[in-house]
Order: sequence, then structure tokens, then C-alpha cells
Amino acid sequence: MRRRAIIGTSLAVVAAMGLAACGGGGDGGSGSKTLRVTLVNHVWTENIKKALPEFEKQTGLKVEVTQLGEDQLSDQYNVKLNAGSSDIDVMMYRPLQEGKLFAKNKYLADLTERAKSDSAFDFSDFQAGPVQATTYDDKIVGVPIITESEVLYYRKDLLEKSGFTAPPKTLDELKAQAAKVEADNPGVAGFVSRTGKAAAVTQFSSFLYSFGGDFVDGNGKASVNTEQAKQAYAYYGGLLREHGPKNISTDMSWSEAMAIFTQGKAAFYTEANSLYKNATDPSKSKVSDTVGFAAFPAGPAGSKPYNIPSWALGVNDGSKNKDNAWKFIQWAAGKEQSLAQQKAGVPGARASVWANPEGISTYPKDLAEATTAGNANGVGHDRPLVVKVAQAREIVGQPIVDAITGKDAAASADAANELFQKFLDDEAK
Repeated sequence: MRRRAIIGTSLAVVAAMGLAACGGGGDGGSGSKTLRVTLVNHVWTENIKKALPEFEKQTGLKVEVTQLGEDQLSDQYNVKLNAGSSDIDVMMYRPLQEGKLFAKNKYLADLTERAKSDSAFDFSDFQAGPVQATTYDDKIVGVPIITESEVLYYRKDLLEKSGFTAPPKTLDELKAQAAKVEADNPGVAGFVSRTGKAAAVTQFSSFLYSFGGDFVDGNGKASVNTEQAKQAYAYYGGLLREHGPKNISTDMSWSEAMAIFTQGKAAFYTEANSLYKNATDPSKSKVSDTVGFAAFPAGPAGSKPYNIPSWALGVNDGSKNKDNAWKFIQWAAGKEQSLAQQKAGVPGARASVWANPEGISTYPKDLAEATTAGNANGVGHDRPLVVKVAQAREIVGQPIVDAITGKDAAASADAANELFQKFLDDEAK
């Protein structure tokens, strides 16, 4: 059953302040003065809702906000977009979860001309990684609004105790420091991260890229059995097997791994920057005053953490109100709102918000620096870019589990690659 919550049927979105719609967009037109925007339950959404009334006096547009949980949001999109419905104008969506499906099925309007011809919007300000994830067949189909990237969490006190003056800059150094700290502190693991077959794929991806691999090669073929991929599987699994928590389970997601770190039971932890408050909040973490953050350590191919858009805004291609839908995106993803969101603790996709001292004032200094470094070299996906994401994660995640448990990671990668190629072939039919 679809649950719908309409919030504020007379909320205005700015149409003034120089945010005139750009040309193009086919049947966009000026459309209705009522704009229907579907958003997910998120801090970003709450911030936007609070800001909307400020602009009601400056526009004739009225915004109907449908706000739903992730599952309900997916259900509504499945029903309405499949039916070609025009009663959604702006849609908040997950580029890496359903973005390819939506783009492939032509649910998302082409925003290329609008985005690139709008000098005030300054699309070039958006980081390359997130833009990669909201682009399909060289067309801009979404605008990233919330990002996350992988960084290294570490215990400053334990490193100092073991004689290290700085966190590891390379994966080789990470392994060496993890071993030394573990040896110096009985009962403390050198390293912890996600271990679940599907859950670990996202965090493993940064190791894969930093070894020079990827899930799919430039020709669209499965590539999880390349030498680089096999080295990444062996490294990640070996680090957890040799220096991870004793009797490590292979079903940990972020919450279980984070708990081990925040209870003081691990020296290093690779995780999304967006989860940092779980480690720095004294009410949640026993090590809040000793946590440090560093850029993802470099592998043979350099430091290449994922830098992804967890959420983006798109325009329903079936909308009859595309021009006004673009006005909403101009404002909601514009520089002013992006900075306000960033200051409120929502990591933004614009480079300018990370370069602005105001934008990073609420973040730990070393976290902001680690994130900025990752933004420069980041990869715009943390999982295979496919339609059936969950199934793909199960396939490419199997070698992670096998490596952790001491099985032949290379043989497992070969088997996974064969399955993954068959999956890709089936999906292409």
C-alpha cells in the first residue's frame, strides 16, 4: 500500500533572484504554478522544507512536497514511473541504486542543456565523481546533492603509543601500522571494516580502485578477476584475517564494524565520512576524544576512494512542468542552499562548499582535509553500475568473504567474474 504525506501545499520555491529557466527541454513550457516534488526522509529534506517558505513571497510557484521513507519512495516510483505518470515533477533518487534503471527506462529527463548553459548555476562546480554517477550515455540526468566518500578512521593515541607520528599514507603502511599497534595492545585489533558479502562491496571498492581495478572494464566486461582485482581481494581479506577482530564474522555491515571501533577494540577502520559522528559523539563512542581521520591510503594506482552521490535530484521525463522543475533544482542544488546544507552537516557535491571555510567549520579539521583529498581523486561509484544492484553485489562480494576466511581468493575471483559476466550479458538482453 502506498503511503503519501503531502507537506505544505502552499510552499514556494524561488523563481526569482536570477534563476530563470534555461531554454530547451522539449515540452517543458512554463507549466503549472504548482510543482510536485517527491523527497525522501532525510536531514537534507528537513532543511529544504524549512527554507522553502522564505521564498514564497518571491514566486508564484507552490510546492507540494511528498515525503516518504526509502522503501515507500521506491514503491511509489515503481508504480508511477512505470505507468508514465506526469504527477511527479522533481524526484529525489539514489543514482547508484536505481539511477541506471531510471535512465535506461527514460524516466529521467535530459538536463544537459539546462545545466551546462546556466552560468549562475555553475555545473562545473560539482565534483567529477558524483557527476559521473548522475550521467548516462553522456547525458546529465540528475544533479547530485548529498555525497559521501571513504576515509580512514584511526586511533591517535594508539599510533602515538606505537611510535607513529602520522597515519599511514599507503596501504603498505596501513598493514605495517596495524600489525605493530595490534602487537603493542593485546585485545585490540589492528584493523576493522565491513565483512558481509554485499555490505563490504562498497568499502572494498576503494581498495579495488587503489590497486588499479574496477568491477567492469572500459568495454563493459566483467573485470573482477584481473591481477589488480585479485590483489585487492587478497589484501582486504588478508588484512581482516590477519589483523582484524578475533573470531571475525563475515556478516558485518557498518554498524557492527563501527561498534568495534567505537568500543576501543580496533586501531584502524575504513568507512564513509558521513558516519563520522558515530565515532566522535561521546554518547556513542568510548574513543571520541582520540579519533583521527586521514585520506584513504594509496595503493599501487594511488589513493582512489569512492566519492559518490548518495542522493540526487532529477526531473521526471513525463512531467509537463519541466521548466519549473528545473527552477527548483537551480535553487535547491544551487550554491547558497548547498552551503547552508553543508554547514548543517550534510556533505555536499559542490567543490566550492568544501573550499569555503564556512562550509567545513562544523567538521573535524582532519576529516575535512581527508574528504577534500578524496574528492579530488575519487571514483563516482562504490558498487557495480547495473540495474539489479543487489544481485551484482552478492556476486562480486563472494571473493571478499572467501579471502577473509582464508580460501583461495584468486580462484574465487575467477569464479565470480564468470558469474558476473553472465549477469551482465543477461542484463543487456
